[in-house]
Amino acid sequence: MGTGFQCAGCGEWNETTVDKSAGRDQTYVEDCQVCCKPNVLHVEWDGQAQEAVITAELE
Repeated sequence: MGTGFQCAGCGEWNETTVDKSAGRDQTYVEDCQVCCKPNVLHVEWDGQAQEAVITAELE
């Protein structure tokens, strides 16, 4: 599922994909597409709403 996050370093919006089969709560690292800083993404999948809430912090 396509969604996005705001980089914790530069504040730019990044498009990403969430694998909803990986569970309700997920954590992984993804580099910002603008400044290249690694962001730790905390993903919470809401199965009823069929959407993900993503928070980011610098690694």
